[in-house]
Parts: sequence; C-alpha cells; structure tokens
Amino acid sequence: MKGCYCLIISMKKSEKLNIGHLYQDHKFKKGYYVYIGSAMNSIVARINRHLSDEKKLHWHIDYLLKNESSEIRDVLYNISDKKIECDLAAIIAENGEGVPKFGCSDCNCNSHLIYFKRKRDAVNSVKSAYDNLNMKYYNLNYFKKKIN
Repeated sequence: MKGCYCLIISMKKSEKLNIGHLYQDHKFKKGYYVYIGSAMNSIVARINRHLSDEKKLHWHIDYLLKNESSEIRDVLYNISDKKIECDLAAIIAENGEGVPKFGCSDCNCNSHLIYFKRKRDAVNSVKSAYDNLNMKYYNLNYFKKKIN
C-alpha cells in the first residue's frame, strides 16, 4: 500500500533539541506537532517504523521522536498512488506554525512539521486538509486492524 500520513505528536514540555545537521538546540514548544510524510513503497512499514523505538536516526522526525517528551498520539493517513504530502503540508500550515525546513529537504516546501498549541486544532487541521483534497483518510485504529 502506498500513501501519505500525518503523525500527531505530543510534546509534553518545551525542549531544546538537536535535529541532525538541521538544528542545534532548536526550541520545540510544548503542544502538538503534525508531521506530514509519504510512503510510496509501503505505508505499513513506514508507520510501523515511526511507531518503533528501535531505529537508526535517519530522518529529521527520528530525532524529534527519540526525545522522551515526544509521543505519537495518532496517525491519519490515506491510501493512494498519488503523492499529496506537499499539498497536505501547505494546507495544514495555513492553520499552524511551521518549523522551518523540517522534513522537507527533498522538496520546496517551507516545512513538513507544523506546530499547534492544542491537539484538537492539529487533528481538525489534518482532517480539513484531507477533505479539501477530496482524499479519504483513516486513523490509527483502522491501521491497527489492517496489520493484525
């Protein structure tokens, strides 16, 4: 299965983090972040990788997720051959605050990590973006059913 996904990540407290070569001591605020990614080989494997604590630090998001203050709270994703990751990021960013250059070293977007103070705002922004693109989406509960 191919598709794009949005990780809803909780930051329990503000932290200064190093993100590979991108940032040294960048302050991540307490709140919620939406990370937008794509998996054009296997969305199941990619989401499982993000949910796992055992992985090499490869992508920007790996550095954020390894911090004990961060936790994936939900995943919203679509199944499609169409790569809409950048479209999702642009729409979601209209309602939140992008972390410059995060997760978008392979495209021309400003950011693929968007900050929101409240979880409700983060989730609603993702759902609205999918609706805006006329793309059916699923949540983590559906994903768990598909892999069992």
